[in-house]
Amino acid sequence: MNLAGPVYRLYEYFLYRQLDKKLAPRHVGIILDGNRRYAKKHGMEVPWFGHKKGAAKVLEVLRILWEANVKVCTLYAFSIENFQRNKDEVNEIMALAKEKFTEVVGNPDVHKHKVRISAIGRVDLLPKDVQDAIRMAEEETKDYNDHLLNVAIGYSGRAELVDAVRAIGEKIEAGEMHPSDVTEDIIESHLYTNGIPDPDLIIRTSGEERLSGFLLWQSAYSELYFAQIYWPAVRKIDVWRALRSYGSRSRRYGK
Repeated sequence: MNLAGPVYRLYEYFLYRQLDKKLAPRHVGIILDGNRRYAKKHGMEVPWFGHKKGAAKVLEVLRILWEANVKVCTLYAFSIENFQRNKDEVNEIMALAKEKFTEVVGNPDVHKHKVRISAIGRVDLLPKDVQDAIRMAEEETKDYNDHLLNVAIGYSGRAELVDAVRAIGEKIEAGEMHPSDVTEDIIESHLYTNGIPDPDLIIRTSGEERLSGFLLWQSAYSELYFAQIYWPAVRKIDVWRALRSYGSRSRRYGK
């Protein structure tokens, strides 16, 4: 008899029992990495096989986080640099983005958990039909406050800081602000994430150990967790391991 399945499920249950929802991170950021390598590993020459599998994985992981009492999730879905990829691949990703934002409108999990959807980044760089789908999802969920889902799309941490500095500079030039008024709080109020707590935990899949420009300002004291698995292959146990790892750490914020 093959005991692998029962033993694995028992281990999953053991990890779940060890999770203390009172100690759950308030804000989790995830860098969705490894879609293309997943496709290659499965013998697919076109990378969008991995992107489709990865897109299908998003809600499954979000549901786990919501049930674990995580209130804010920020997903790094598409960077400004990603526009430099093969045109066909970019088009496939944009089509997937449109599809997933459109699905939000009637998604029962989004409404059950009262999740407000927001896109952060230079959304104006996206195709108009994707922008329209984003606005529809944001409008449909604007009155929800139990959970917040940020989708970083057309995003770059450096671009975010440039946009913040530019906005502050315009106010200084207009006489609305003096250079001496600029503080950390002022800068934060001009970021895409204004009003949102900084991420407590950032998870990156695929084994790569870098942030790749994700929430550069906001991640100053975030705990980092690097999972050795491609995003489309992430399992419930992988998410629980990340949450358990976070719960075992002592956060001192440099003190």
